[in-house]
Amino acid sequence: MSDAKSQNPEVLVEREGPVGVLTLNRPDRLNAISSAMLAELSRQLIALDQDVEVRAIVITGAGRGFCAGLDLQDATAGSGIGSGGASRFPATLDLRDAPPTVLHGIDTPTICALNGGAAGYGMDLALGCDLRVAAQSAKLAAAFTRRGVLPESGGTWILPRLVGWARAAEIIFTGRTLGAEQCAELGLVNKVVPDELLMKETLALANEIAANAPLAVQAAKRMMRMGLAEGFDDHVHHVYLQLLPLFASKDFQEGMRSFLEKRKPEFEGR
Repeated sequence: MSDAKSQNPEVLVEREGPVGVLTLNRPDRLNAISSAMLAELSRQLIALDQDVEVRAIVITGAGRGFCAGLDLQDATAGSGIGSGGASRFPATLDLRDAPPTVLHGIDTPTICALNGGAAGYGMDLALGCDLRVAAQSAKLAAAFTRRGVLPESGGTWILPRLVGWARAAEIIFTGRTLGAEQCAELGLVNKVVPDELLMKETLALANEIAANAPLAVQAAKRMMRMGLAEGFDDHVHHVYLQLLPLFASKDFQEGMRSFLEKRKPEFEGR
């Protein structure tokens, strides 16, 4: 891997071929999120999504935890996110550049390499990725109601869609912590792997995605996202409109030729 430019050492950016890797880098605080980290995470997600050479994005944490949530130590000290109560918040909020919104809106596939505990905001961040590979030591902790808040970063929208209303209600209302195997049983993670193999397995999955036609993968993700909010008739119409430019792409021609020639395709994203 080679380091890319980051304006904040608390969010590391690396490249592994066609895969961009974002690492939350506050291991001494279990990667608890600061205000500066929020802005940098959004910036790097957008930059990787706009990089035509990046075909998948992996998000993970440094050290023994993925993300302990918003930094409560800073908040209680009056200097962090949520400090000062309602009086510190503006009358209107613009969340278009917030990481959960950016993560939901980008077309590049995202994978969470869940390397340890993910609590509160960290759980929402993990669930906001398209796929999740969990280390055996990983946990998802829905600690929101235990801290006097609710899942503020997409969890109330994502979790019921992943596990259904009743199970989501049980997890959120009780503030329950789920181990890696429980997460797999509920369908919250794609697979569980030994801790020492987490990045190897995650990058293998990312490269399997990256080997396919990037325009087609991105269009499929875009249509899946749109399908969450529209009826079938509207959806198939939008899919057809997405299909037309793909038919005109060089990658479509390469996909057909490589199939007929019984060889591995070489997609260019054009």
